[in-house]
Amino acid sequence: MRTLLALMIAVAPLTAQQAPRQTDADAYTRYELLAPGSAQFRIIYEITATTPGATAYFNPIRKGSTASDESVIDRASGRPLKFNEVGGLEARAGGVRGADSTQRYIRVSLARPVAANGGEQRILILKTYRDTASYLMRGDTLVFTRPLGIKRNTVVLPAGWELMSSSFPAQVLQERDGRVGISFWNAAPGEAAVTLKARRLAAPFPVPPQRGADLAGRLTERTHQNREIVYFLQQPETHAFDLYHDYTESRPGVSTYVNVVRAGSTVSAPSALNLDTGEPVPWEVLKGEAITRAGLDVSNVTPSTEAVVFRFAPVQAGTSIRLRMSETYTDSVRYRVVGDELVWDRAFGRPSNIVVLPAGWALTNSSIPATVSTRTDGRVQLEFINGRPDEIAVLITARRTGIR
Repeated sequence: MRTLLALMIAVAPLTAQQAPRQTDADAYTRYELLAPGSAQFRIIYEITATTPGATAYFNPIRKGSTASDESVIDRASGRPLKFNEVGGLEARAGGVRGADSTQRYIRVSLARPVAANGGEQRILILKTYRDTASYLMRGDTLVFTRPLGIKRNTVVLPAGWELMSSSFPAQVLQERDGRVGISFWNAAPGEAAVTLKARRLAAPFPVPPQRGADLAGRLTERTHQNREIVYFLQQPETHAFDLYHDYTESRPGVSTYVNVVRAGSTVSAPSALNLDTGEPVPWEVLKGEAITRAGLDVSNVTPSTEAVVFRFAPVQAGTSIRLRMSETYTDSVRYRVVGDELVWDRAFGRPSNIVVLPAGWALTNSSIPATVSTRTDGRVQLEFINGRPDEIAVLITARRTGIR
């Protein structure tokens, strides 16, 4: 009995010290279909580890698939990361809640612990899967059929093949090398049941021509966007809202991000964070002629034009930086009270936008479909996903609940 009691006491602290739940964000998967009949496809998987203090990230290997040719890269530095294959029990101990004991995982050693002040660790996982159930030939027809739990995905057909059908709404975009890509953004809570069919062309498509900026801008992949914005509305009588937007910069030599304040708005309390390291990023607010003197790429500058400039070390080739830039805006035209009703009226150009209502307000109207949820603090949140290349004119109204 004493031995059993001692064992129970010894094990108890280990349970109490269980690793925090693994969390992540910004998942995006690119499937490049290899030779028809091979059942093989190359996976390029972008994911961001967000668990504060985490030093490892676990990525499941889907059952029924055989993985090979694996590598992992730290997206901030462009350097390879160490990894190994482990079982479900180790993944569970590492923070993957509900991990199947029969599941296999890639355990990635992160470049540095995830910063506790909202930092992130961005990683790129590369692997080749062989999966005869997902990628097959039916006579002369190529079939890719797979339930996709990741919300943002692109499937690239082999060279010399054309798309016949897609079971899920998608952008169809020709790659620079002539291959055809099919891009999905699933805004629903469940998996996307994707089935693609393709047939062989007499000859591969030629490389697409150079297009003007307008056409090229409309033919960019929305699912592989690198900007997100969240608005936290203050009480509407103030006309003020806090916001942050996350942005990835990967162009070599770039050392600034310029946020031009929308006409009719005023800005205050800027701040910025390097999400990869958790370090603050310096900023300054420039107005009118000072913008021109600074040599910033801002068009149609007037004496009232205002811009917030965030500065960081020039990006090196093969590396990137992820920024979180926060500001408070005041806009009496787009955010106001009409009678006893809150009115938010703003156009969104980015693919991903979230609006959080102020405390004590209940949603009554949203002109654009949104995923609505209630946050842990009781505030109502609307998430807008726009897979189109144009803006959406979002009109939100709300009424007081009497609860603060």
